[in-house]
Amino acid sequence: MTSAQNAVEQKKNEKIPEWPKLGDATAEALKRNILHHVRSFQGCDPERARQSDVYMALAYTLRDIMTEKWIATQSLYYEKEKKRVYYLSLEFLIGRSLSNSILNLGIWEPVKTAVEELGFELADLVEEEEDAALGNGGLGRLAACFMDSIATLKIPAYGYGIYYEYGLFNQQLIDGYQVESPDNWLRYGSPWTFERKQPVYPVHFYGRLSSSQDEDGNYRVRWVDTEDVVAIPCDIMVPGYNNGHVINMRLWTARASRELDLNFFSRGDYIGAVTSKVSSETISKVLYPPDHNLAGMELRLKQQYFFVAATFHDIMRRFKKKNKTFEKFSQLIAIQLNDTHPAIAIPELMRLLLDIEGLSWEKSWDICINTFAYTNHTLMPEALEKWDVEMIGSVLPRHLQIIYEINQRFLDLVKIQYPGDESRLQSMSIIEEGPVKKIRMAHLAIIGSHSVNGVAELHTKLLRENIFPQYDAFYPGKFNSKTNGITPRRWLLQANPKLAKLITTKIGSSWITDLDKLRGLESLADDEYFQKSWQEVKLANKKRLADLIQKRCGIEVDPQSMFDVQVKRIHEYKRQLLNCLHVIQLYQQLVRNPEKDSVPRTVIFAGKAAPSYWKAKRIIKLITSVADVVNNDPRIGNKLRVVFLPNYNVSMAEIIMPGADLSEQISTAGTEASGTGNMKFSLSGALTIGTLDGANVEILEEVGEENIFIFGMTAEEAEYEKIHISRPPQMVCDENPAVAAVIESLRDGSFSRGDKVIFQALVDSLMSPHDPYLLLRDFESYLDCQKQVDAVYRNQGLWTQKSILNVARMGKFSTDRTIRQYAEEIWGIPVEKEVS
Repeated sequence: MTSAQNAVEQKKNEKIPEWPKLGDATAEALKRNILHHVRSFQGCDPERARQSDVYMALAYTLRDIMTEKWIATQSLYYEKEKKRVYYLSLEFLIGRSLSNSILNLGIWEPVKTAVEELGFELADLVEEEEDAALGNGGLGRLAACFMDSIATLKIPAYGYGIYYEYGLFNQQLIDGYQVESPDNWLRYGSPWTFERKQPVYPVHFYGRLSSSQDEDGNYRVRWVDTEDVVAIPCDIMVPGYNNGHVINMRLWTARASRELDLNFFSRGDYIGAVTSKVSSETISKVLYPPDHNLAGMELRLKQQYFFVAATFHDIMRRFKKKNKTFEKFSQLIAIQLNDTHPAIAIPELMRLLLDIEGLSWEKSWDICINTFAYTNHTLMPEALEKWDVEMIGSVLPRHLQIIYEINQRFLDLVKIQYPGDESRLQSMSIIEEGPVKKIRMAHLAIIGSHSVNGVAELHTKLLRENIFPQYDAFYPGKFNSKTNGITPRRWLLQANPKLAKLITTKIGSSWITDLDKLRGLESLADDEYFQKSWQEVKLANKKRLADLIQKRCGIEVDPQSMFDVQVKRIHEYKRQLLNCLHVIQLYQQLVRNPEKDSVPRTVIFAGKAAPSYWKAKRIIKLITSVADVVNNDPRIGNKLRVVFLPNYNVSMAEIIMPGADLSEQISTAGTEASGTGNMKFSLSGALTIGTLDGANVEILEEVGEENIFIFGMTAEEAEYEKIHISRPPQMVCDENPAVAAVIESLRDGSFSRGDKVIFQALVDSLMSPHDPYLLLRDFESYLDCQKQVDAVYRNQGLWTQKSILNVARMGKFSTDRTIRQYAEEIWGIPVEKEVS
């Protein structure tokens, strides 16, 4: 037997590696590692190390620990030949990693001791970390929560996306207006990321197609004369909770195919060489480039294909290590498309199987539909992605061919089932006909997947009945619901440590990986002493939030007042404007009757508007203008304060949500797919005021209608009102002087220093009978509901009881439950019952 054969045989006989023991990380060992990294990675004398140096060294130390566990995890996957999940998402809004890594590794106390012995405070080191700006809002944060639960449940999976150099944007408020600046979160690098030298992959764009027949007479296509970009993998480790299991997100960054193209040099064109390099690397520069012009739209398309193509290189590399044919491909690989952004993956897999691997169309398509599953995240028709046929034909010519072939074969099946129904063919076609032909990416995702899920029960119902009813009829059983969740490790254990400690002292710590165990708090909801402890925790959290407000906004707020909070992306359907109208109504009421005994409120807003979304930016200006008037009116005092916290991100949310009393979830019914902010607030003991929209419906079912404040039209009523306009806004104003006074204050310049033009566009939309978000139609119901909120808040015992019951009944909304459902019902992967 040769030495090489001996080595192979020895490898086969090796035992599966044991998980490294979590107890190995003592304070002394951690301290030695931190000092080592201060010297070797930071290149400085430990005696002169700054706080930032120690933060970086600690992060590298934790990364070392996670890397060992990740290697063991990967070895286990290969040893057991486990089915693997590839979660494709254009966003992963992970926030900061330091606290989360320490908690999930189970080494908080030794790390804290090690840091203190070096003369630093762990809380200060946490503040050194930049939020990883790899996402925008709920979709990206959900993906990050999913990664935490996947690791905790020991599911063999990877997250794939883009390693953006610049995040969404930094938001400043200048004279009350949102002003954007670049979010260069990587300017000092990130200690959490491994930029790999291998494997690197070419990604092709443009070019032309060359067709031929192979030796068996099969049609074959070659994609040639392409412009290429190289995809570099960047890995970020994600530890499961206290289980030794570590997975990774692999995020791609773009590089020029050669550092500088020698063809340009041969023509003496150095500037051309540099320009080509910069153009190639733009792909991974920025999250969501502006898509209001052709160049921005093309860049967005290239981003989507770039990360999909690179991911498939990786999938194929991994699969081919042990498989010579594709018979078991869909048995060993599950690919989840997080919204339509990665839907170009469907024609990409078909291209690889057809053109590279030489499989037949029928075999390739069978593999495709058994591999892909698609999650829809929106009910807004304008948010369902469409791409110009001409643009895809230019950037991805082979993919356009394949999409047309998929569409033709699909429509042939529709014709058989519905002969002569041309309108059905038009509405179900992937290709939208018109002056500019477009490709409907949601249609492509539905046709090319074996599962299509909504993210809340109401959302799924509306998808099946309103948005895609013909697809639901054509594919019975394909649509299903997987209600979103949040990870309790981030949103209770880490973000609200005082409440987590109080809960653990009463019911133990098993809730951390089994959130249903919070039901044990129900018996304590009326306990006077427990209520007092609960109130003390809430007040401490409100003081922390008040300090943040003072620091960021220079506004002093009273922690004893009700903290009424709405923090999320600024959008008309989320109805921050409705909340602002209520603030104006409260202000006018206090001005008319300053002696009235009212519940003091601090109304807190935060969120970013898309740079080109002028109406959302004008809503921000209105909120800040109202705040300026209210906060400077001596007649109001501390009875009402209004705050807009700029540059909202995950780290800020971790302070805001534990400090909230009231959670505003007030979108127009039938517009919000799910929402997860509603869950985060409830898990920290805030009560919800909201519409029957998204996951609010299921929160109501879980916590009980007596423990939530619901107002406004249902989704069915809202749809009816949009069509029939039974009570137009002018009628609402005519019948309700309080509402009319609020609208008039926007018209007459009361909140704009006499400028009667600045908010006129908002008035016009509010007063339009065709307002799609029905603000004035829901306003009176909202005002009445807010009066109920005041009445309950006056009775702090009752409020606290409801707060405790909200937390106790949040078990359903853990991403552990969501991911277990995905794994068992979509991916075909059994999940261990015990996770710790």
